[in-house]
Amino acid sequence: MKPAPGVTILLVLLFLSPAAGHAAGGYRVYESTAASVNGEVLFVSDVAREACFLRCAAMPGTEGEILSLREARDRLILDTLALQEQRKLLLGAVDNATLDGYAREAESRMAACPSPCKREILPGETREWIRRKLLLRDFYDRRVAVFVEVKDDDVRKELARRSSAPGNGAKPAREQVRDEMVAARVAQEIRNWQSRAASKSRIILSPMEDR
Repeated sequence: MKPAPGVTILLVLLFLSPAAGHAAGGYRVYESTAASVNGEVLFVSDVAREACFLRCAAMPGTEGEILSLREARDRLILDTLALQEQRKLLLGAVDNATLDGYAREAESRMAACPSPCKREILPGETREWIRRKLLLRDFYDRRVAVFVEVKDDDVRKELARRSSAPGNGAKPAREQVRDEMVAARVAQEIRNWQSRAASKSRIILSPMEDR
């Protein structure tokens, strides 16, 4: 992820931070830091977990994505920026019944995932990851999608463009075209929001090797 203009990115090696207490034999466990987002620390294990969930398509309705650790960190940074704004504005919520349904399917997807990365996922982490993703979806719906509008004239022009395209097949339904246009504009507006949020934030990245 290339930082937006004005974003303060310091490529420094952050101090290792204690994570999970004591390991076997009395040794204290230390964990490498992947990034800091407005003072909120993201650990390498957070990044690896994000990459695993995306690889295994844990979110119902998605397909697997194979990302490098750097790419997964970029995704996690954007999620963190949005969740920080969500907490500040108290905007967005997750219905328990919806969470239960999504979490059950996500756990089934993780159980069926062929990647060995799933062995590093602890009990309860899949449900928490799904909760975060659903909260992000609701936040973007309330903060971004609600302001996106596609006018009838825009739909008419898009229908005309598709109808005149070489090799055009069956004519798509007007509502289908409208839905596709709304989805595309919402996705673009979310990217715009993320760029603005990053430009106003202090993001510190630690050197990271992909594995």
